[in-house]
Amino acid sequence: MDARIAALNERIVELQTEHRDLDAAIDKLAVDPMVDELRLRRLKKRKLQIKDLIVALQMQLVPDIPA
Repeated sequence: MDARIAALNERIVELQTEHRDLDAAIDKLAVDPMVDELRLRRLKKRKLQIKDLIVALQMQLVPDIPA
């Protein structure tokens, strides 16, 4: 079980890094007057997908609480 938790934590860290990198790229592109709007939308969509995946993985780390 510990190996699974370690793997989940490692994946979460990787995704958080990618999320930060995308955030920086989006910020950089957003100030460019000649920005490719389609590329910007795709980056924002990917960033949102990563955020959703991070949340889903974090939920797997939370133990089930009996009702």
